[in-house]
Order: sequence, then structure tokens, then C-alpha cells
Amino acid sequence: MKPEKPQNTTHKKQNKKMFYERIFQKYISPFLDFGFKKLFGEECNKDLLLDFLNELLYEEQGRIVSISYLQSERLGIAANSRKAFFDIYCENEKGEKFIVELQNTEQPFFKDRTVYYSTFPIIEQAPKIKNWNFELKAVYVIAILDFVFDEDKNNLEKFRYDVKLSDIKTHKVFYDKLSFIYLEMPKFNKPVEELKTRFEKWMYVLKNLEQLSHLPYELKETIFEKFFAAAEVAQLTQCEYIQYVENLRNYRDNKNCMDFAIEKATAKGLNKGLNKGLKEGEKKGLKEGLKKGREKGLKKGLKNGLKKGLKEGLKEGRIKERENMVLSSTSAGLPIETIATITRLTIKDIETILEKNR
Repeated sequence: MKPEKPQNTTHKKQNKKMFYERIFQKYISPFLDFGFKKLFGEECNKDLLLDFLNELLYEEQGRIVSISYLQSERLGIAANSRKAFFDIYCENEKGEKFIVELQNTEQPFFKDRTVYYSTFPIIEQAPKIKNWNFELKAVYVIAILDFVFDEDKNNLEKFRYDVKLSDIKTHKVFYDKLSFIYLEMPKFNKPVEELKTRFEKWMYVLKNLEQLSHLPYELKETIFEKFFAAAEVAQLTQCEYIQYVENLRNYRDNKNCMDFAIEKATAKGLNKGLNKGLKEGEKKGLKEGLKKGREKGLKKGLKNGLKKGLKEGLKEGRIKERENMVLSSTSAGLPIETIATITRLTIKDIETILEKNR
């Protein structure tokens, strides 16, 4: 029996790498559930999440020394309470809690959802002892969004929202231990040459990773070198690769269904709007037409009436003038034949006028 030929491991890895790069982009998408958790939710990549959180919260938090991952599935108070599934749930060395959520599709009540999520780490802090003074550790809910809030879609400069409980009149923070941070990724459009802070670099990387083919020169720092290495599709195990493909397929299917639903609803809305517009337009057009018709008819009627009235008036005036001439001539003792010559009326017309004025 011939001994088995040893496998060329290097050759297999090269073929695997070529296969992945030919099928997909070089780097996994951080906007997929698998990609986000792979890059930020694994113990071996804890330093990536720590660096991101430090850049995001440094002005308020100072430097976070360490973080530890917590179970992302949280239960409600009662057995039949609704569960919460966080993308990433961790705490720092002070016991402060951080929920990091990625949302790649718009939801009507996403803000409500983040508020709901914040209640879990708050309630969990209640110790099972009688004497508790209700002192809480800070809770941070961080949402990385691949969509834009409708109410601020025209404010293109604002992509980060820092939300706390504040007084409406003074605008001062009333309670600083509950924070919501929303990052609208579509609004961040700085090119790599204009990046100034590490936070801006993180924003650029998250938004553009899946379109890049290599680590840009401007990002050649240890933390980003590790991030790009962890994001390579070619480095995924076979099991991870299958999960990623399935996640990508589900995302595309859902997006296609949503896009089709939007397109269908838009077409239906346009058709309905067109029919309503035509009906309203016809009604309004008829009303305006009648109004303009009346105005034009009145104007023309006045003009024609004035013209006709003037003509009739002149005619009546001439008749009256001749009658006065006949009467004054008769009073002067002029014979009818002479009056007929002066007025150019017939003797019969003169006699009619005289009969009328007796």
C-alpha cells in the first residue's frame, strides 16, 4: 500500500484565498450581523471595540482601561417578559454598561427600541438586598445606523447625536448616567485624505470597508492593521464563511423584498395620486373656467352693451332733437311744408309728433 501523499497546506490556503477574493469583496461588511460581531464581538478583537469606544466617548468618559463581554441575550423581569438580543453588550472596569447596536435598515420605532434596551442594564443593577440606595452605574446605548432619521435628513452636517435627559428650558443635563449615541453613517462623507481624528478614521473604516481593496496609507496604524486583517474574507474558516454567505444572502433577500415593496407602494401611490390629481384638477379647472368665462363674458357684454347703448342713445337723441325742432318751429308759426324741409321729416312724421305732444 502506497503512503498517502502529504497535502500541500500552503497551496490549499492560496486556493482558498483566491476562491474567496474571486467571489466576494476582499473585506467583510461590518453592516452585516455576522461581520459586526466578528470584528467587535469576539474576545480576540476586544482591543478593536475598546479603541472604538475610547474614541467615541473620550471627551465624556476619559480613557476606558478594559472591557468585558456580557451575555447579549437579556431576559425581562417576569418569565413571560419579552427578551432583548443585543449585538454587543459589555462593561468597563467601573461597572458601567455599554450596548452597541448596528442597524442597517430603517425601523419606525428604532428610538423606542433603544430606550427599551436601556432598561435592561438599569434593572439588572438592583441588588438582591433590602438596603439599597438606588445608586446606578452609567449606561450607554450606541447605535451605528446605515440610514438617516427623517426629521434631520436635510441637515447633512450632523451625523452624530448625543442624547441625555436634559431640562427643556435651561438645556442643561439633568441626569448624566443614561446616554444614547446615534451615528448616521450615510451622512459621513469625508475622504480619507481629510481625516483628522481617530474617531473620523473609525467612521471612515466602518462606512467604506467593504468597498476597499487594501488598507489606505492614511490608516496605517496598528489598530487598523489588525482591524483590516480580521476583516479579510480569505481568513474566515469554512464554517464562518458559510455563516457569512448565509447572512449576506438573507440581507440581500430582505433588502430586495423591501425595495420591491417600496417600489410597488410608490407606483400605487403615484397612480392613486394621479387619479385624485386629475379629478381635483378637473374640478378646479371647471371652477376657474367658469369664473374666467363670467369675467370675460361680463367684460365683453359691457363693451358691446356700451357700444349698442351709445348707438341707441345717439339715435334717441337725434329723434328727440327733431321733435324739439318741430315743436319750436310750429310755435313760431312756420307752415308744415317749411318744417318738413328744415327737419327732413315727412309731413306725416311731423303730424305724428304734433299729435303726440298735444
